[in-house]
Formats: sequence, structure tokens, C-alpha cells
Amino acid sequence: MSKRIVLIEDNKAVRENITEILELSNYEVVGAANGKIGVEMVVRELPDLVICDIMMPELDGYGVLNALNKEPKTSSIPFIFLTAKSERSDFRKGMELGADDYITKPFDDVELLSAIETRLKKKDQLKKEFALNNDGVNEFLKVARKTGNSSLISESRQTLYLKKKQIIYSAGQLPESLFFVSKGKVKTFKINELGKELITDIYKEGEFLGYIPLMEDTAYHDTAEALQEAELMVIPKPDFLALLGSDSSVAQTFIKMLSRDVTEKEEKLVSLAYNSLRKRIATGLLQVYDKFKKTPADKPRLEISREDLAQIVGTATESLIRTLSDFKGEKLIDIRDGKVFIVDEDKLKNMLN
Repeated sequence: MSKRIVLIEDNKAVRENITEILELSNYEVVGAANGKIGVEMVVRELPDLVICDIMMPELDGYGVLNALNKEPKTSSIPFIFLTAKSERSDFRKGMELGADDYITKPFDDVELLSAIETRLKKKDQLKKEFALNNDGVNEFLKVARKTGNSSLISESRQTLYLKKKQIIYSAGQLPESLFFVSKGKVKTFKINELGKELITDIYKEGEFLGYIPLMEDTAYHDTAEALQEAELMVIPKPDFLALLGSDSSVAQTFIKMLSRDVTEKEEKLVSLAYNSLRKRIATGLLQVYDKFKKTPADKPRLEISREDLAQIVGTATESLIRTLSDFKGEKLIDIRDGKVFIVDEDKLKNMLN
């Protein structure tokens, strides 16, 4: 299937010449005579790539790029500027706005086609779903180095080897890195004014932590601690910012990887706010259970203390223990050697309906 390109160029002769070159190379081309029409076409067609002149009536190329960047469905489309101006300041302005490439007129066919092929190939590389494990994250970072601003992405990354209860970062500390859980479990918690610990989240293998303070450029709001022996991949702050800012396609892929657990966290907050104690504890058990199992068929023991589980649910430890005893009597769970085992996952889920 041929790739579709929207060509935004006010000079009719130039537009027709470029269209002929691209169609001979098996591209499908949709032309626009000015920036305003071009934006409408891109939104409607959702092409594989946009080529846009800078100096145009109605809306110039910078305005076109700015408008497309504001739309989630068009912001990641590769964008190549085409212009007769060659001043360094114009080049820098275009790239700062998020352009992927910049071709100065006059140009030859090979230069144009090479730029297009390069951008489309890089887009295809980033279209794939990267596994949320060490290999997948390293593969993404490798692609990002080639696709975005490679000089800003480190070639190797540090690994933290943590013992149980070892602190990763503390509330009030300024973030210097993004962390990816390669092995083990990590909990984050706050200490309230009475000195009581409240768990804010548990992170399992394949999850990132610490990215919100990095994005907001604020100190950590909670403390992160290894719940068991763990290994964390460390992505330094400069690399994190480069992944978000060097290339729009890289940034979109990275954001998707970071935010895969947002829906789960929203559901957890709704559960804590509105559900009964039994439902909240059932929800907490299922969420922690999901963090500890490695395969859908796995029936692991929940290696978490009663105090930690009570903090996740938002109840007193004594209330949690009473409800767990009820669940055991109803054959929903089993408790052996101080560890909780899910006996009937379906019935626990049905309790939430």
C-alpha cells in the first residue's frame, strides 16, 4: 500500500513538479495551495507525512506546524519544511517547533526522496509496540537515538540493585532520574502528620516510576522503597527530557509507554472513594495480586505485610484482618504461613459489580 503525503505549497508550478516526482516514486499525493487549506487536509486525510513550504499566504509554514502540533491525531505525523530561505535562524526556528527535517530550495529529486524515505522509515520503527521489559525499553531507546537527537541519549544505562526496604528516593528530594522496574517490586508512600505511613502505589516489573515530578520539575511528593529485592534501570533526567522534546514521534511513543497504568490508577482512586470496605479490600487484593503474578494462570502468594495492604486499601490494620478472616471463611482466599493466596478470583471480581 502506497504512503500518502500532503504537500502544502502555494507555488503551483513547484507543487505540480514535486507531485510528479513523488507519484513516480509510488507515493499518493494530496496538494494544498496554502497553509489554511493544508491544515484542513492533514486533519481530514491523516497522511503518513507532510511536506510544507514556509512562506505562504493565509497561514505560513510555522503556523501550519503549530496548528498540527495542537491536535493529538496529527502531532506525531512526520513534518518536512520546504523553503527557499536558508538562514540558520529559520532552520533553528523550524526545528524548535518540532519539524523533522528541513529542505532548502533548489533541491534535487534524490535529496527530497531520501529525506522522505528516512522519515517514513523512522516512523515505522516507532509504530511497533515495545515490550515493557529490559529488552523492550533498551530497544526503544536504541531506536530513539537514531530517530531523535541521538547526541542527547546515553548509549548505556545504570542498573540499581536493591535490597528489601532500601530507599530509592525520598519525599522532598529533587528528581535526577526516571526509574524502570526490571525485577522485583517497589512501593511509594507518604508519612502523615501523625507519623503514619500511607502507601500511594506499588510498582511491579515493567513499570516506570518517578516521571511525574520530572515532567513537572518539582520535588518528589512521596518516598520510594524496595518492597523486596529489586533491579531498576536508571534513565538520567537529561535523557528523559530529550525523549520528550527531541522528536514528536519519539515523544508520543514514550508517553504511551509511561502512561499504560493511568487507567488502573484512576480506577483505584474511584474504588477508594466510593466502595464499601469489603469491596475496597477485594479491589486491593486483586490489584496487589496482579502486581505479583507473572502469567495470567499464575497463583502467587501475596508477599506483602498486613500493614502495607491496609495502607493501600485505606483502612485500619485491624479492620483489614477481620475482613480477610471473613474472606477466608467464604473460601475466597487462603492464608498460610502469613501469606495470602487468592482461591476464587472470579468471586472476588464479582463482588465489585
